[in-house]
Formats: sequence, structure tokens, C-alpha cells
Amino acid sequence: MSVRAPHPNTPPPFQRGVGGDFRGTGGDFPPSQPILPATVMTLLRPLHIGPVVAPNNLLLAPLAGITSLPFRRMAKRFGAGVVVSEMLSANATVQGSIKTHAMAAIADDERPVGIQLAGSDPEMLAEAARIHADLNPDFIDINMGCPVKKVVKGLAGSALLRDELLVGRICAATVKASPLPVTLKVRLGWDEASINIHRIARIAEESGIAMLTVHGRTRAQMFSGRANWQIIGEVAAARSIPVIGNGDVASPEDAEALLKTGVAGVMIGRAALGRPWLFGQILAHLQGQPVPADPTPAQRVELMARLFDDLKIHHGERIGLMLARKFAAWLTHGLPGSGALRQAIHHAPDWASLTALLEEARDRLEGETA
Repeated sequence: MSVRAPHPNTPPPFQRGVGGDFRGTGGDFPPSQPILPATVMTLLRPLHIGPVVAPNNLLLAPLAGITSLPFRRMAKRFGAGVVVSEMLSANATVQGSIKTHAMAAIADDERPVGIQLAGSDPEMLAEAARIHADLNPDFIDINMGCPVKKVVKGLAGSALLRDELLVGRICAATVKASPLPVTLKVRLGWDEASINIHRIARIAEESGIAMLTVHGRTRAQMFSGRANWQIIGEVAAARSIPVIGNGDVASPEDAEALLKTGVAGVMIGRAALGRPWLFGQILAHLQGQPVPADPTPAQRVELMARLFDDLKIHHGERIGLMLARKFAAWLTHGLPGSGALRQAIHHAPDWASLTALLEEARDRLEGETA
């Protein structure tokens, strides 16, 4: 699909750059951010993960089935400073799973990038970290925050928060085995009655963890209620390693408020699914610049088409089409005629049909805004 010249009253179009990146011709969403001077005392600053220095402290959260290479690259082009792979099984890694190995693919233009591992056996996680280090990511992340029942039943994810001794053993073993920095993502605790994030954070730091990301909910909350940013800020104040805040950041103002609690950075997950350009808007806000408007409906369809193309290239036609249908649920949200467009995408039998209907949708939306 080609990119057409915009109507004079619309924001600049998003063009495809070298390597399939997405960049606004007006510079609204730079494909990469220069490292900010360390002397600039602002909320937006470089992020240090051990020896790794990220250009800014806005992170894309690891999301199972979502943050494969194509979506990470899109988030990076919109300004995310750090991206992380979807959760990978340590056991499957050690057992030589071809699927898991493919899920760990990374690209130089998304750096710094981390690979996230899940499991409950310290030796297995340590070996998986060694294996993935050979794929040359910038850091290894351990998942102790996933609340999903299937993961918890396997005594992984947030289930580990109920066994602080095991948390320490896993962190220490993985740090010792990995030639790369090791980071940790957790929740506040298992439930309201057993919030133990301060002890978990101390264990993590003493074990050599280079960065800690805290989602401000317990496992029992899943994604209900509000994330407790106050506790995250208290953890950040008590620790000498970078503490990243996660949960309920859905606007530039949210990011500013969470950063003001004293965290080293903010990690954005669900809000970025349908609005990957949110990273660029936060960057502008934190730098005191005008916040770019959302892409027009036609531009959003164009971005969606490009992401779908990358999904096809990276995952193949069959899996790519399945993932395109999944992403359509988020990326079409709020578009005129979004329900009908989602249904059409869901029932598209092949890539030719999908391409044709997206072209039709783009042309229709361009006409409506002309």
C-alpha cells in the first residue's frame, strides 16, 4: 500500500523508512531518540541497565503473544527507549523448542532490547539465560509478575512471590549464569494481605538484579482496580537500582505523574496496543513540546497495514494472518465504522483479501476527512 499526500488540514503522514520503520514527515515521532545529556534534570532521562544505556526511560512492556519483533519495532520507531520480548518459557528454551527460539528473534534497530524468561527452577532459568545470551539481546528479564492462571499453576510468574527464598535463588542463579544484565518484573505481592514488594526488591538488589520493574497491583487484582503508584515510589526511594513503574499509564500526564513518584522510568503495556504513537506523545510532553495529535483514521489504517505486512514477513502467512486479526481488535478501536472493519478483517480468508479491504478502508476514511 502506498502512502498518499495528506489533506492540507491533516497531520503529516507516516512514511515507511529504511528497514520498514515508521516516521512522521514532520518529525512528530522520531525513529530514534538521541541520548539526553545526563546533566539535564528532567523527568525524561537516559536509563542505565547495568552497562546498557537506553536513550530514554520509556519502556514497552513484555506482553505474551503481542511483543514479537514487528510490534516492538513499531513501538521503537514511535519513541520507546527500551523494548522487551514476549514471555518465553525457560523450560522450552532448554529443551530446544524451535518455536521458542523463533520467538526470541531480535533486530539491531530495536536496541536496547531484552528477552523475558519465565519459569520456577533456578537451574533451568540460569541455563535458559545462557542460551538466550548467545542471541545477543541487551539484557535478560525474569518474569515474576504474570497473573495468568496457566502460568501461576506452573508455579511461575506471580506465583513465585509467595516463596521469597525461591525468588532469591532464581535471581542469584540467573545473574551468575548470564553474561548480560539481568532484570526482574514483579507485582506488589500475591494479594492485599501479603504485599511483600519491599522484601522482594531488597532480595532482587542483593542478588545482583540490574533493574526492577514493579506493576502496581497484586496478583489477586489481575488488572482490576487502580495500580498503586505510591508503593512503587516508596520502593524506588528505598533501592539503589533503577525501579521502573508499571500500570495504568495511558496518557502523557499519567507518565509524568508516575515519574514524579521518583521511579527511574515508566513501562507501558496495554495502552500502547492500540496507540503505539503514545510513546512519541509522552516524549513531546516531557520535553515541553506540543503533543502531536493522534494519526488520522486513514493514517491509522496505513500503519495497521504496514504492521500486518511485517507480521506476515516475520511470522509467515498463516500465523501472520492470525496475529493481524488479533491486532485489529486494538488498532481499529475508535475508528469510524470500526466494528464492520474488525469483522471484515476477522473473516478475511487470505492476505490478498486483507490488503484489498484495508486499501478500501483507507480510501474511504481519506474521503471522509478531505
